[in-house]
Formats: sequence, C-alpha cells, structure tokens
Amino acid sequence: MRPVELLKSMFQAAVDAALPSICVPAHLPPRPKGRTVIIGAGKASGAMAKALEDAWEGPLEGLVVTRYGYRVPTKRLEVVEAAHPVPDAAGRDAAKRIFGLVQGLTKDDLVLCLISGGGSALLALPAEGVSLEDKQAVNKALLKSGATISEMNAVRKHLSAIKGGRLAAAASPAKVVALMISDVPGDDPSIIASGPTVPDPSTNKDALGIIEKYQIDVPASVLRRLKTADETPKPGDPRLAGVENIMIATPQASLEAAAVIARKAGVKPVILGDSIEGESRDVALVHAGIARQCALRGQPEIPPCVLISGGETTITLKGKGKGGRNTEFLLALAIALNGMPGIYALAGDTDGIDGSEDNAGAIIAPDTLLRAEKAGLNAKAMLTDNDPWTFFNGTGDLLVTGPTLTNVNDFRAVLVEKP
Repeated sequence: MRPVELLKSMFQAAVDAALPSICVPAHLPPRPKGRTVIIGAGKASGAMAKALEDAWEGPLEGLVVTRYGYRVPTKRLEVVEAAHPVPDAAGRDAAKRIFGLVQGLTKDDLVLCLISGGGSALLALPAEGVSLEDKQAVNKALLKSGATISEMNAVRKHLSAIKGGRLAAAASPAKVVALMISDVPGDDPSIIASGPTVPDPSTNKDALGIIEKYQIDVPASVLRRLKTADETPKPGDPRLAGVENIMIATPQASLEAAAVIARKAGVKPVILGDSIEGESRDVALVHAGIARQCALRGQPEIPPCVLISGGETTITLKGKGKGGRNTEFLLALAIALNGMPGIYALAGDTDGIDGSEDNAGAIIAPDTLLRAEKAGLNAKAMLTDNDPWTFFNGTGDLLVTGPTLTNVNDFRAVLVEKP
C-alpha cells in the first residue's frame, strides 16, 4: 500500500472504531418502568440518537443538539443544530428545552444522555446573571488563549446552568445513564462536554485562576458570577449518587484500530499516547525528532514504522491566517523535517473539521516544501501567521472527509519508510 493510502486507511479505521452505530447499541440499559427521556449534546449526538432509535425496543421521547451540518434523519427523537465552537442562540434555546425535559421526573423514569465532544459549546444555557453574549466573549477568548480543554471547560462549567453535574441534579430522582464518546485527554467524564451528568471537582476559584493565568479580559458579569455564585454539584452529592457515566468510545481504542491497519500492511505501529497536549508546533517538533531517530538510528523502532498519537493540541493565535491545530502541527512538522526522505504524515480531527474550515486535516510528504516553494508559498511565514489552511490548500494536500458524525479528538500518524 502506498504511504498516503496507508495513512488515510489508518485515519478511517480510527473514525470507524468510534461510530455511534457500532458503539451505542452495545451499551444500552434496561427499559425502565416509567418514561424513557433521551437528551444529548455533541458532534456525535445526532448519530447517537439515530443508533439508539434503531436499537431501542419500547417508547422513547427527547431532544439532542448537534453541530450545524451534523444532523441525521430520525423518526422519534428530535435533533436540532447549533453553533460550535462559539455558542449561539440556537444552542441556548436547545439547552433550555433539554433542561426542561428532565424536570418533574420520578424514580421510575430513565434519562438517557448522549454526550460527545463539542457538547460544551452546543449545550449553552448561561447561568443566572450571565448573558449568551458574555459566554460567547469568554469562549472566543479561551479559544485564542492557548488554554487546555480541561481549563476551558472548568471555566465553562461555572458560567452554565446545566454543566458540571447540574443537568443530572435537575433530573433527580430519575435514573440517569450517560453514554459518552470521549474526546478529552485521559477520558475524564467530568471534562467531556463540561460534564453535565458528572460531579464537578473544580471550583469558582479555579475558574478565576484560569482567567487570570491567561490574562483573559472578561465581562464584569462573569467576574461577579465567579466571585459570588453557588458551586456546581461536587463528588458525594446525593442527587448524583445513582448516575451512570459509561464510556462507549475512546481515543485509545481508535489509535489501536489504526495500529491494526498498519500491522496488516507490514508496518510496525508505535503508539506515543492518546492524550498528548501542548502547542501544536511544539508537539510537531517532538514528533519530528522521534521520526528522525527512527529513520537514522532505528530507535524506538526500526522502519518501516508509524508513530501514532492522539489528544488535543492548542494554538496560541498571533497571526491572522486560517486553519486548525492539525494543519498547524503538520506545517510545523514539515518545516522541522525539511524534506527528509521517506517520512510522510497525516493529522486530522476525527470529527471531520479542523478549526474553522471544511477540512479534517492534511497530509505531508518528503516533497511538500519543494512543491510549496514552486507554488510561491513561504512555509515559515505562513506558520508565523497561523495560516496552515492556505498553505495546504495551495499544495493540494488538505484532507477533506465531511462530518464524520463522531469525535474522539485528533489523530496523528507519522510514517517512516524503510530506507
């Protein structure tokens, strides 16, 4: 199999391992005596609702919210769309309706919550005293700051009426079961979609500390809320005692599925980690160093081999270009490798969208910089301007999949061929 074809096959295997049609039916709870209420939020929630609908025997009702363009046809459950990564009025209205659906339930009822990455922005019900515009401003600032996903969600929880366990608390005394597709480092359920069904160990003080750490200019209402408001439900809260949070798909499982494809092609996989964080360009330097060591020293593996990693890197925006963390990683990787023979790489977001454009990621080859130069593209200048999308659009190396209807975060593979 040719290098680029192998990398694309590995990416597809990673996505397929997390498809709701496979993961949801295997984890459904028993039917309750009372009502079955379905709620959910995230990039995969529409597909999760469809998979649940197809597999569930008995009556059900409910509503889930997903990203624009990620809706799938359903017959009994309502799927609405809203904005991501910055919340909008549609997300606020959907969150308000979802919160209303779990009010007044009994211990005989079941709330089945379908949670996946992206749910934090999509489930946008501001806390008392905080407006949607306030949340939008904070979200935009956090996305530009370089804060990790766990730090961003710690702030989001404390500005929400529904996150950080508040949704599950509102559903008490009904039985709550959350089926989760993880997109966060370490598969921490309290971070996925800001943990609407999970006790929140973070505090208002923690959220204030994150805002101070990244010197984020926030509205006065946000500071007032964080300094005076009640806390989110904490571990041990009796309202959350019976909640089950079940991880049905994880980044690690997707990396292992990609590793199987590599082995079948006669290439040795080396999984570097499923929860790698840090600046995209810094992570690229580390991957370049390991790939170079494999090529020149046969360490930690003798070629042909492929370095596989997952997680969520960050970008501290300083330029005005287009792109996302995966294309930024690849542009920095290409510069670091400087055309080294026999090394190819793919990086993409498993939800199908990297950043703000329509691509999942991109691919590099040993001749990437040479082709870019011939096309009049200055790789270093474009990296400085945070403009990787324009670079890879110019070289014709964008990876475009469309919405995948799932999300287990980023997938990176660096292939080192045998000399």
